[in-house]
Amino acid sequence: MRDAVIVDAVRTPIGKRNGSLGHIHAADLSARVLNALIERTGIEPGIVDDVMWGCVTQIGDQSSNIGRFAVLAAGWPEHVPGVTINRACGSGQQAIDSAAHAVMAGQYDVVVAGGVETMTRVPLGSHRTIGQPYGPAVLARYNNAEFNQGVGAELICEQYGFSRRQLDEFAAESHAKAASATDDGVFDDHLVPVEVEGSDTFTTDEGLRRGTTPDTLAGLRPSFAPDGVIHAGNSSQISDGASALLITTSDRARELGLNPIARYHSGAVSGADPITMLLGPIPATAKVLRRAGLSLADIGTFEVNEAFAPVPLAWLAETGAEPDLLNPLGGAIAVGHPLGASGGILMTRLIAQMRRQNLKYGLQAICEGGGTANATVIELLR
Repeated sequence: MRDAVIVDAVRTPIGKRNGSLGHIHAADLSARVLNALIERTGIEPGIVDDVMWGCVTQIGDQSSNIGRFAVLAAGWPEHVPGVTINRACGSGQQAIDSAAHAVMAGQYDVVVAGGVETMTRVPLGSHRTIGQPYGPAVLARYNNAEFNQGVGAELICEQYGFSRRQLDEFAAESHAKAASATDDGVFDDHLVPVEVEGSDTFTTDEGLRRGTTPDTLAGLRPSFAPDGVIHAGNSSQISDGASALLITTSDRARELGLNPIARYHSGAVSGADPITMLLGPIPATAKVLRRAGLSLADIGTFEVNEAFAPVPLAWLAETGAEPDLLNPLGGAIAVGHPLGASGGILMTRLIAQMRRQNLKYGLQAICEGGGTANATVIELLR
């Protein structure tokens, strides 16, 4: 079987809701990262077999196959297709997995994978304004329980006994790690500056709140239950952003004069209870490690999306992974979670840490609405 390698990985800085990226259409924002890949690698866009694009809220600006319109907005040849993928918060990661699978199977040679979400222009949940997605059979199966991620996060805290203080300490640490990584220039190599209205250029993740402490978070009101422990400060931020990776085979990369960064090693998806719904990264991690023939000890760094603080904390409790290896550059609590782009954003962070520490293997996992999760292992090449 052929291999799949990552030649380059880029992302926009992450904009906060109603922030610097809020005026930019999703197709135009996507075009920024698509063309950054072309500029950095020097390939002709016409050789791309497909653009696989994650996006969750597919309505309005993000409707009607935003992946295709991203290609057209970038000015690429019309024969280059695009497809939009929705696996909830894991949409961008699924795009990467699907691109790698297609390349390995010999159906494609060169693919761009990533995603976009402009949560300012297309609000979270706006695609559910008509009807509801579960249907009577699903509701009956779960006794008409509430399918709500925030409620699921509260249930996980009850299950594991996480206190609000523990959650807030994790959240504050996420901000501190992200601030340190920003100051050290860790993100610089994969950030694509975005010109915004006027003459300004947007270059830095906008949601980062320096100096955040558990005490500063203590005054925030619970979001999902009057006596709950989940609030805006220990949850991922509503954000705008895009990310993109160039994926091909090692042979094709050599023909094109490209030097791959990493090899796609293994991927797995798994389901979990759709009521708590956020624990999927735990079985997905076990599954991808079995598929990879690796142990937890073989992995040098982990990215587990910080949808809510209890998600990575429960993952740590169940896997027994070394806490210092988890999200060493901060995460979505600190810098944001532009849903369809987050899989690619996680991958840029994973690659940055692997290159920084010369780590052979890295693993990322992301929880998804409805109780599914993706986990992916990559191997560093340079």
